[in-house]
This record gives sequence, C-alpha cells and structure tokens, in this order.
Amino acid sequence: MNDEQLLRYSRQIMLPQIDVAGQERLLAAHVLIVGLGGLGSPAALYLAAAGVGRLSLADDDQVDLSNLQRQIVHGHDDVGVAKVRSAARSIGAINPDTTLDLIETRMDGAHLMERVADADLVLDASDNFDTRYQLNDACFGAGVPLVSGAAIRMEGQISVFDPRVEASPCYRCLYPEADDDSALNCSENGVAAPLVGIIGSMQAMEALKVITGIGDALVGKVLYLDASRMEWQSLNLSRRPGCAVHV
Repeated sequence: MNDEQLLRYSRQIMLPQIDVAGQERLLAAHVLIVGLGGLGSPAALYLAAAGVGRLSLADDDQVDLSNLQRQIVHGHDDVGVAKVRSAARSIGAINPDTTLDLIETRMDGAHLMERVADADLVLDASDNFDTRYQLNDACFGAGVPLVSGAAIRMEGQISVFDPRVEASPCYRCLYPEADDDSALNCSENGVAAPLVGIIGSMQAMEALKVITGIGDALVGKVLYLDASRMEWQSLNLSRRPGCAVHV
C-alpha cells in the first residue's frame, strides 16, 4: 500500500482483526455483485469504500424513477441510464482506485459460470429465484463463497454459503423449490427504504469478513429481521439430505 491508501483505510487498519494484512487482502480481492438495486446499492458502495480492489457489477436493467426511493447508488439524473453505469459513477466518486467491470447483460449458463469462477466472492443481490439458483450452483461448482440477501415489505434475511467449508449448506438447502417470483418483487409487495440498506450493508460486512478471514461468517445460519419490531432471529441451517448440489 502507498501512503494515500494507508491514510484512506487507516480507521479500518487500526482494527487488530484487520490490520495491514487484512486490508491488503481486500485490495487484492475480486467481488462479483449481481443486482444493483436496493441490496446491491449499499453493498457496492461499502465494499468500494472499504477497499475491495475489483468489483464486477452485473445488472441488465436501467434506472427507473421508482427505484430512487431505496436504490441509493443511483440519482435523479440517472433515470433511463443503465444501472451498472450509474453505479460505476457513484462508486468512482467514492473510491477511484476500485477497478470496475460492468456487465450489462443478464448472465446465465456458461457466461455466468465463467464470471463466478473468476471472482473471489459473489454477492447475490438479485430479485428472482432463477438467478439465485444459478448463482448458488455456479458458486458451489467453482468453490466460491456466496453472500445471499433478501428484503421485502418489512422483512429481511441474510446468509453465507461457503463451499470451502465442508458442512456448509447451500441456497437450495434453504429453498429446495422456487416459490412465485412475485413474492420477491418490490413492485408488487412494497419495501421500506431503510430495510434494503440494512440488509445490503450486512452483506457487505459478511463479504469483508469472509475475504479477510475475521470473525464468524453466517455459514450454516440464516439471520432474519422483522423491521416492524426491529427483532432479529438467528436460525441454524444444515445441509438438506438429498440436495443435488452436495451429491
């Protein structure tokens, strides 16, 4: 690290759990963020601010006026602009040293597998079961940890699925079969603006922990938030017998 980086990340380096070695791991890390909406917005901003050296941003959507209530990486002047490009401008304003790869198409099949395998960690901020299942399968196929979050109405959840941990469950262990995607859709269910900020920021924190190796990541646990009561529940999650991912 140069002197400017030592100053920029000094408050993080002061933490004995992170120190210079942990910060250098962040600077060398490559995180793939899928979805630049309510969850991906704070996650991308915080990971860039924390010093993750390379972020791949994947989203095939454009900024809509209705997004601005909660998708804080975008601004009013970005309406109609590709979300990855809008996000890139905001991230660059915070940390111009972060290398950004922009993926403006929906990833699937071999393309998704290739992108996942190239990353050190994947952050799932998507809003449909098909993408979540594909990311889960690709991460376990490539041995890449996956930080998964969801938020709708006044409820949120977060978990970490890490194929490098022998007993780690996967997303299919939590949801063996897809429910109706409309259950994940903010346009049909609504969502409180700060809720996605809470869950997205926690995804960034879990990603930082996994990359640096500090603390206990949420592997084998699902953390649920009822924001209407500001109550948290932590539930243990084991591998589901017969899960095809672990056969």
